Amino acid sequence: MQTRKEKIRSKAIELLKSSPDGIRYTELVTAIHDAFPEIPVNTIHGSVWDLDASTPNEVYKPARGLFRHVVFREEEIKEIIKEEQKPLPQVEKIREEDFYEPFKDWLEKEVEECTKAIPLGGNKFKDKWGTPDVIGKQESYRSDIVKGPTEIVSAEIKADTRDLITAFGQACSYKLFSHKSYIVIPKNSPQDDISKLDALCLIFGIGLVLFDSNNINEPRFEIRVRPIKHEPDMFYVNKYMKIIEKDLFE
Repeated sequence: MQTRKEKIRSKAIELLKSSPDGIRYTELVTAIHDAFPEIPVNTIHGSVWDLDASTPNEVYKPARGLFRHVVFREEEIKEIIKEEQKPLPQVEKIREEDFYEPFKDWLEKEVEECTKAIPLGGNKFKDKWGTPDVIGKQESYRSDIVKGPTEIVSAEIKADTRDLITAFGQACSYKLFSHKSYIVIPKNSPQDDISKLDALCLIFGIGLVLFDSNNINEPRFEIRVRPIKHEPDMFYVNKYMKIIEKDLFE
């Protein structure tokens, strides 16, 4: 006869086997309690919290607080290989550039992070370190009693969920000449990628913004992690700002 702990873990694995996307910790506890209302919730918590460690051949965590059955990890790997081998479809799709202007407006009007921002992108800086998709400045208004120094804000926007690691690297490089740097990615990015970027952005002080990449008119930008202001290298600040001086400072 199964002990309570064995009964709980067996049920948890059964539930995870029928959930390809995985189940959040709280949802899993609730589902088990619904199945076994006679078992105290605290007992379920005590049996489930380390499910990935106690049953590593059955369960793993693709992200914080998310449990998933290992069979779906294997299927995911196979799907990734298939996707990489599959030629890109020749169909019209929403362009990344379509979100530059909306994000510029969001920086200026929604979060008021910039007094002026401009879409950039391309290879405007003619540098292998990359060019921000949107760049802006934050300056004091004439009416401000106490005036602060000018700050530069840069953003890397990705509409393709397959290129997020590169995007993060670019956002990091913008810290060379920016006081604040953002990475802007689709809300439908893999949960594991979002979780890792969330942690990395906290470590490196980069802002993380999620948006609806299927809706140009209403991208619904949402801050996941706020950027931390730092002091960039003024040599590079002046080097790159000189290139866009007329567009951003006049």
